[in-house]
Amino acid sequence: MLEHLFGSKARVKVLKAFMKDSEKSFYVRELTRMLDLQINAVRRELETLENIELIKEVDSDEVKRKEEKAGSSLRKYFKLNKEAILYPELQSLILKAQVLGEQKFVNEMRKKAGIIKLFLLTGQFSGDSRAPSDLLLVGKLKERSISRVISKYEKDFGFTIKYTTMTEQEFYDRRHVMDKFLYALFEAENVMVVDEIMA
Repeated sequence: MLEHLFGSKARVKVLKAFMKDSEKSFYVRELTRMLDLQINAVRRELETLENIELIKEVDSDEVKRKEEKAGSSLRKYFKLNKEAILYPELQSLILKAQVLGEQKFVNEMRKKAGIIKLFLLTGQFSGDSRAPSDLLLVGKLKERSISRVISKYEKDFGFTIKYTTMTEQEFYDRRHVMDKFLYALFEAENVMVVDEIMA
């Protein structure tokens, strides 16, 4: 959706990277590797975003002091400019697009994953880093289909989705012994998409 608005998939990927970690400074090759983009495409998008003041170049000595990485003073670092006039609107737009993307992901997963008795989103979906997994699926599941759907959406979301699948019996067994992993998922911030077995 956003690539239609911005006219460039690369620009959306770069923007999402800055928005996801708004305090972090990035250099060109780091973004190239992280986003799986050509270096010239990243340079072009950084120049465009800097021209409209959405990102700004930061002092490499300051970054070096924070990260203490050899060679960091030779790199050009860029950071999100939160003072930019467009920043609040852009942040809201990207958040809404992500929610829309998550809804498409949920719909496709419900359609292709098999018979789902429990579907929980947590971790990176709920913004809770305590969760040991981002997604839990319980039921009579189609593992290959799940893997394909996840691989497809990881590129859109810009992060690796840690997921866990279980049969109903395994879920009941682990719940019965008060499994720490399972309880950590439920104690973290989460969204229950499907719940046919917790009651």
